[in-house]
Amino acid sequence: MKLILAIINKEDSTVVSQALVKARYSVTKLATTGGFLMSGNITLIIGTEDEKVDDVIRIIGEHAQKRTEIVPSTVMYGVGMSSSIPLEVTVGGATIFVLPVDRFEKV
Repeated sequence: MKLILAIINKEDSTVVSQALVKARYSVTKLATTGGFLMSGNITLIIGTEDEKVDDVIRIIGEHAQKRTEIVPSTVMYGVGMSSSIPLEVTVGGATIFVLPVDRFEKV
């Protein structure tokens, strides 16, 4: 048995979780915040058999799309002098961790 933690952009969370549920996987959603952009993410927790891990990753990959966004960035020129410059960054996609599970119980 494996535990899959998938960190995805909040904009993709509904479509990803619906696709996983449609494929008959149990999914728990947690609201999380990313470190670099301090943007909203969703962490999905999925428990599944070892042989189904690749299928879960495939479903997540099909529905968690990478895209670019323009975000404000502040550049410092010296004491008290700064300028705001838009910065293009890639967001979306998924960061996925697959962990072994020694024991699983529903009580």
